[in-house]
Amino acid sequence: MIRAATSGDAKAIAGIYNPYVAETIITFEEQPVSAQEVEQRISQVLGGGLPYLVAELEGQVCGYAYATPWRVRSAYRFSTETTVYLTKAHVGKGSGSLLYSELLARLASLGAHVAIGGVALPNDASVALHEKLGFKKVAHFEEVGHKFGKWVDVGYWQKRLAS
Repeated sequence: MIRAATSGDAKAIAGIYNPYVAETIITFEEQPVSAQEVEQRISQVLGGGLPYLVAELEGQVCGYAYATPWRVRSAYRFSTETTVYLTKAHVGKGSGSLLYSELLARLASLGAHVAIGGVALPNDASVALHEKLGFKKVAHFEEVGHKFGKWVDVGYWQKRLAS
């Protein structure tokens, strides 16, 4: 089941996200986030009129996805940056595709024109997910992040939602 996130999901979302923070370059965040911080982030996204979704399996949150404005300048208002995370046990089992597809559908219904996904590289699973959903690589920035003592590249994938 995919549904809108609530503040009550903050603890589960932090539980999904924090292993990525502690163990991977997938996020450039370097300190774990609290449930309170996640609750504020959910509120910001929803308060800005954008979707924040969770996927549930057997009553447990197994993933989440949301969109934020791409940039703050007014002319960017139809472009969004998208994010999706799953529990490690659910990666590669189709949950990410369902969750991300629902996010994109909701963005399109809100009038978003473009969705942009940033991917810390290497990340074969995320690249495959974006390309499966019709995103095309549009940029590659070299050594723009530094985590765990090494430089990390970031690629950007873009999908047009509306013509």
